[in-house]
Amino acid sequence: MLTKDQEKWINSLTSKTNKIKIVPYDPKTKEVFEKIKKEIQMALGEVDVFHHGATGMGISGQGEVDCFIPISENLFNEYLKKMIKHFGSAGSFYPLRRARFVKYIDEIKIEMFIINEKSFDWVNSLKFEDYLKNHVEALEAYKKLKEDCEGLSVSEYYRRKTEFINDILARC
Repeated sequence: MLTKDQEKWINSLTSKTNKIKIVPYDPKTKEVFEKIKKEIQMALGEVDVFHHGATGMGISGQGEVDCFIPISENLFNEYLKKMIKHFGSAGSFYPLRRARFVKYIDEIKIEMFIINEKSFDWVNSLKFEDYLKNHVEALEAYKKLKEDCEGLSVSEYYRRKTEFINDILARC
């Protein structure tokens, strides 16, 4: 089941025709994460940078590296300016909540998020991934869901994925 905001977001996805490509986990993504982590820390200073998403969990997915930089709300705009200076404009932006930046290293897409450490986005992502780490059957189900989404539209992929995440969060 989706919330009204989630439904609105999924309906706003511009691509109804682009198809999702799911690839097996590539261990090279760990090396790419370490490279981008160093680059982020050079741009922002000593900040925590976490590898999340499918590649962070070592499962099939879109093959991109998701990097999260949780920060306090009072530092959000300062770090946003530094990220824009170093990586260019944000691909998506929710004021004082999160901003997404994209870069490629060795043809691997990297999505970098500065995120408010108190936001429900960050808190829920930690709960979700913690649950999967502690429940192998749920991690396998998530991997299977992603693999079964191969070839679906972007909006249908995110609909199914978000419904799965909501189901897991309801168990936490």
